[in-house]
Amino acid sequence: MKILVTGAAGFIGSKLSEVLVSRGDDVVGIDIINDYYSIELKHARLKRIEETISQAGPNKGTFRFIKIDLADREAMEALFAEEQFDKVMNLAAQAGVRYSIENPLSYVDSNIVGFAHILEGCRHNKVKHLVYASSSSVYGLNESMPFSVHDNVDHPISLYAASKKSGELMAHTYSHLYNLPTTGLRFFTVYGPWDRPDMALQKFAKAIFEGKAIDVYNYGKHRRDFTYIDDIVEGIVRVLDNVAQPNPNWSGQTPDSGTSPAPWRIYNIGNQQPVELLTYIETLEKYLGKTAEKNLLPLQPGDVPDTFANVEDLVRDVNYKPATSVEDGIKAFASWYKEYYQHN
Repeated sequence: MKILVTGAAGFIGSKLSEVLVSRGDDVVGIDIINDYYSIELKHARLKRIEETISQAGPNKGTFRFIKIDLADREAMEALFAEEQFDKVMNLAAQAGVRYSIENPLSYVDSNIVGFAHILEGCRHNKVKHLVYASSSSVYGLNESMPFSVHDNVDHPISLYAASKKSGELMAHTYSHLYNLPTTGLRFFTVYGPWDRPDMALQKFAKAIFEGKAIDVYNYGKHRRDFTYIDDIVEGIVRVLDNVAQPNPNWSGQTPDSGTSPAPWRIYNIGNQQPVELLTYIETLEKYLGKTAEKNLLPLQPGDVPDTFANVEDLVRDVNYKPATSVEDGIKAFASWYKEYYQHN
């Protein structure tokens, strides 16, 4: 297949591109390569994709990178018209809950305007399936655990979360009006090698090696359903291959939040094993071989106390359930971090 991966220089997009090319797909990766964090890390990820291709077997696909801004309407229209993609995986987004509190409008440009351009491109060019990244943050004030895609998610507590919820709603209208199959994936705290410097593991590791204290919010008591990068990507690939179908049993009298009479679906991808933040940090200390000094602080605005994914729909529809333990995942991250940043 010919697949568009947006955010291809990102944490998830780069790994997904490797996997798709290795199995034989032709991938066009796009990214704006902005300076929200290290441009060098983004270029290193793109180089890693090329290295993966060079080592792949005879049935490998191809990868082309194009620098483009999702918010550039004309450029996105031209891209879709010229390339004629079979499927699209939208991973491009302005990420981060805390940054959305400081710079909310950047989330509107990328996560709402940019996503509208993706939807229009798919609509006008007969894309067979659009899959897009949502987030566990959409659950907001919901405290019913584990979080289910059939729960109401109308009370987000950050603009990042609201922008992701907006994407789900926008996708539904295109599925309903234009019969465009769309699937939203609510990721639960993705971590692993090559992650972003503003994410917890890299922030903690950097501070530990520099001998600085780390800020630990909610006094380290909140729990997250940490999900390893390889598990996330495996889930994406399976969902991409499983084109969204209407739910024939959907009823407007008792509307289901996770399905639709249109070809529209939502899935959680999480590890189903919430881990307390302090335990997460202790595991990182173990594999870095260093102890962190900790500033214990209250819960930050926009953060939810706990996350916990119900993945029953994912298991039923694509026969997949993430299973990498935090122990194994952090061990892999620590090995990568020490090599990439040359900490011997």
